[in-house]
Amino acid sequence: MELNNLVKAAIFSALAIGLGYAFLFVPNIEFMTVIIFISGLSLGVKTGMLVGGTSMFIFSAMNPIGSGLVFPPLLIGQVLSMIIIGMIGGLLNRLFDSNNHLRFRIILAGLCGLGCALLYDIITTIAYPISVGYGFKQTIGYAISGILFTFIHQVSNIIIFSIVIPKYLQISS
Repeated sequence: MELNNLVKAAIFSALAIGLGYAFLFVPNIEFMTVIIFISGLSLGVKTGMLVGGTSMFIFSAMNPIGSGLVFPPLLIGQVLSMIIIGMIGGLLNRLFDSNNHLRFRIILAGLCGLGCALLYDIITTIAYPISVGYGFKQTIGYAISGILFTFIHQVSNIIIFSIVIPKYLQISS
């Protein structure tokens, strides 16, 4: 990796972690996912994956509310989710071509926000109960009990992606 991209990756990671901590006490409204997605969009698949994994590991392991190191399956699920989200950003960069209309970009960004939030929520909803020894029925109960928070996360990510990504692409081009 060339130095310029390494510096950009470090900036994306710092921004993702900083925004993660800034919104720590706001339930299910977060900007880490969009920053990691944009890192893949801007720097490619491999770098997006690196930013995603590194950022989520640092954020979760150093979380003052509760370190992810206490629940290794959950930490692995969180890190894996963000690695995949960075990869998705890199894979979809051609769809966000500047020749596409703004309305298309907004809709596509919103769908990406929904998809990324769903991916993260599904993986972490399964990983947490496994880490504490829940069975299948308890896992389903856990998932149902958190459905409102999951819904808020889905909706907020649609809105955040729909605003941030088109604006970022406009500024960066």
